[in-house]
Amino acid sequence: MRYTQLGRTGLKVSRLVLGTMNFGPHTEESDSHAIMDAALEDGVNFFDTANVYGGFESKGRTEEIVGTWFAKGGGRRDKVVLATKVYGAMAPQGETVWPNHHRLSALNIRRAVDASLQRLGTDYIDLYQFHHVDRDTPWDEIWQAIDVLVQQGKILYAGSSNFAGWHIAQANEAAARRGSLGLVSEQCLYNLVERRAEMEVIPAAEGYGLGVIPWSPLNGGLLGGAIRKEREGGGERTGSGRSADALADSARRAQVQAYEDLLEEASLDPGEVALAWLLTRPGVTGPIVGPRVRGQLDSAVRAVDLDLPEDLLASLEKIFPGTGPSPESFAW
Repeated sequence: MRYTQLGRTGLKVSRLVLGTMNFGPHTEESDSHAIMDAALEDGVNFFDTANVYGGFESKGRTEEIVGTWFAKGGGRRDKVVLATKVYGAMAPQGETVWPNHHRLSALNIRRAVDASLQRLGTDYIDLYQFHHVDRDTPWDEIWQAIDVLVQQGKILYAGSSNFAGWHIAQANEAAARRGSLGLVSEQCLYNLVERRAEMEVIPAAEGYGLGVIPWSPLNGGLLGGAIRKEREGGGERTGSGRSADALADSARRAQVQAYEDLLEEASLDPGEVALAWLLTRPGVTGPIVGPRVRGQLDSAVRAVDLDLPEDLLASLEKIFPGTGPSPESFAW
């Protein structure tokens, strides 16, 4: 496994991030534990979750599964850089979502972090991420709440997810005025197909020293050999959902076919190449992979050591051209 600094911090993290969103809804607890054990064996030390993960009727279940894994001991918690998120509504099952049961008010942040710590079975969170921007709560209030949590030792760093470039700037300028560290990472949708983050989000993250953590690196399975799996009748995600919707578009289908043809000729796995491509991109710390089974994790780990030649990178750029930087992409 290869490691890097998380943004401008001194924190060392693996260049692959284990996403846990499938733990609970799609992967049983025992299998989830086995995947986390395998990740540690492979040197993956960066685990990502969220308070709302676990399914619509079981929010928080994923954090509980991670917590029961930590409880097995063996230094599991000490070896892991643990990231979770706050924003979504977390009212108890069957109860009304009251106004202060979600978003980023100081009250909800205080309530949410204590609930996550209990579910996770730990006394601190390494990276506490804002799952979405809260347009109704002033940044001074948010940073005051975060500063208190840091002082209490409940969290170490704060990060964002799904922020626009100007949200990153706004957040970190407000933090700087307070003498706070501010955001150290941004978790955004970014892959070969979806490259809008290159216009402003990634430049803002680089400018403010945030590590970029791409989610959906295979674009919902589209970049994992979707057409081949469709032809062979394999893969749960090719018959419905985002991948199927994309393949129904003739222009997108032609792109994906060109991508698969290119990699078949080079004897390379599409999913591994999609991950390896992200690791070549400026500012990227590591993509999030959310394996449902052990084999998917093994494939992702192989991608970390996959060095893509320049001619292949150029061919990928022709198939999936980027948006270009801002403002040059839409002005002189």
